[in-house]
Amino acid sequence: MLPSNLPKISPQAELRPPASRVRRAPTIGARVWAIARRNLGLRIISILLAIALWLFVNAGEHGSIQSYSVPISYHHLPPHLVITNPHPETVRVVLSGPRTLLSIIQPSRLTVRLDLSGVGIGQASFRIEPDSFSNLPRTTTVTSIAPSQIVLDIDRIVSVDLPVHVVTSGSPAPGYRMVGLAADPLKVRVRGPSRVLARFDDVDTDPVNLSGLNNNLTETVAIPTPAPGVRIESPAVTVTATIAPIIKEKEFRAVPVQVRNSVNVTRTWPARVSLVLRGPQLTLDHLDLAKAAYVDADGLGPGYYDASLELDLPDGVELVHETPGRVKLRIYRSKASGQVG
Repeated sequence: MLPSNLPKISPQAELRPPASRVRRAPTIGARVWAIARRNLGLRIISILLAIALWLFVNAGEHGSIQSYSVPISYHHLPPHLVITNPHPETVRVVLSGPRTLLSIIQPSRLTVRLDLSGVGIGQASFRIEPDSFSNLPRTTTVTSIAPSQIVLDIDRIVSVDLPVHVVTSGSPAPGYRMVGLAADPLKVRVRGPSRVLARFDDVDTDPVNLSGLNNNLTETVAIPTPAPGVRIESPAVTVTATIAPIIKEKEFRAVPVQVRNSVNVTRTWPARVSLVLRGPQLTLDHLDLAKAAYVDADGLGPGYYDASLELDLPDGVELVHETPGRVKLRIYRSKASGQVG
C-alpha cells in the first residue's frame, strides 16, 4: 500500500511537460520581419536602383526641343541646265519629342532631297515641309524649318568663243615702250550659263609684267575664270609683247659747222646751224653733235662756194630738218696753221 500522504496526480498533470521546455509558434509578423532581415543591404540597393531607373525613363519621356542643321541634296537636274543663284546647302529644323530620342538623332540621316527633274529655265520654288525629311522618328514633331522655301534660278548652259584680252602691269625700261601685244590663240571657248556669258565681250588674262623690259617678251599666261559656274576649255594662252625704243624728234640749236679735207684757211656762213633729228629717245638725249655737221672741201681751191651741209649721225638717227639748208664756204689762199705748203 502507498502512503496516504502522497499528493494525488491527475491524468492531465501527468502528461504536461515542464514549463521551462515549452515553445510557442512564431507569429506571421515575426516571420515577415525575419525574412526582411535577410540580405537587407542588397534589397535596399535594388529598391534604389529601381527608383533611379524609373526616374530616368520618365525624365527621358518628357518633351524636349532640339535644333539640327540638316543637309540638302539636289537631284536629277537636267544636264543642259545649271543653278545660277546662291542656294543653301543645309536647312535648320527644330524638333520636339522625348529627350532621350532627340539625343541620338544624326542630322546627316535627316537629309532633305529635292527632285529637280521637272525644272525649266527661270525660277523654281520648293517648299520644305515636315514630310521632306527622311528618317524622321515617329514620336518627334517638326516645330520650325528655316528656310521653309528655296528659290532656284535655272539657266541654260551654252558655249561661246570669246576674244582674249591681254592684261599688262608695269612699264618697260626708260626710253622703251610696248609697240605690240598679241595672244595665241586669239579666242578661247567658254562654257557656262547663257545669262552670265552674255555680260562678257572678252576674257582677261592674268597680268603680264612689263616692268623694266628693253626687249621682246614671250610667255604663257593663265586665263582665270571670269565668273562662278563658267569654265574655260583652254585656260592658258601664249602672249608676245613687242618692246621697242621710244622714237622722238628733237631740235639741236647752234650746231657748229666743220670744214673737212682742206689745207687752207676756211670760213662758213653761217658758222652754226639748227638741226631737227629723229631717233631713239635714249640716243638723242646723249647725242654729241660738236663734230657732226660739216662741209666737204675735198678738191676745192681758194674761192667762194655754195656748199651743202653733211652730217655724221649714229645708226637709227635721221635728219628731219636743217636751218639753213645750205652754207657759204670761203677757202683762203693761206695755209691753215700746222699745214705744209
